[in-house]
Amino acid sequence: MALLERKDGGAVEIEDRFTRVEDDAALPSSGGVIVSLPRFEQEREALLARSGELGVWLASNESPKAIGGDLDRIAVVALDFPVFSDGRAFTSARLLRERYGYAGEVRAIGDVLLEQLSFMVRSGFSTFEVRDPKALAEFERVVGEVRVVYQPTGDGRTTALQRRLGRG
Repeated sequence: MALLERKDGGAVEIEDRFTRVEDDAALPSSGGVIVSLPRFEQEREALLARSGELGVWLASNESPKAIGGDLDRIAVVALDFPVFSDGRAFTSARLLRERYGYAGEVRAIGDVLLEQLSFMVRSGFSTFEVRDPKALAEFERVVGEVRVVYQPTGDGRTTALQRRLGRG
């Protein structure tokens, strides 16, 4: 599994500085961890007091609202795509960026497909766990495929309607 980070219109493969910790597993003594939302809610104070970066993993049916008040102390929010056709994580990414003003890492995990990367970037994702070994080489091409956008998002790209009306 590779972890790609969006950078200068392309991507670079980066080392994952976080360990995903299952609910029944002990936390490592140091280093960054990603825990599930239920574990975060149960152990909130201890996790926030712990040294090392903290990440929270949201399942596709969990809302960013649950962590909205703690986003200034969360380094990464991992949003799960349990299957490629479940797009609820796109909405969660937009909410994190546009409603909650989250500037940290938003990570796509699960069934992350190359064909969806450009839409993930527009929605606010900054890192991507991918299984496809060609992903790094294909990232720039795939993200650049969508040249005209119709929906406004927080990425600031001019929409087709804005162009037509001379506003872009």
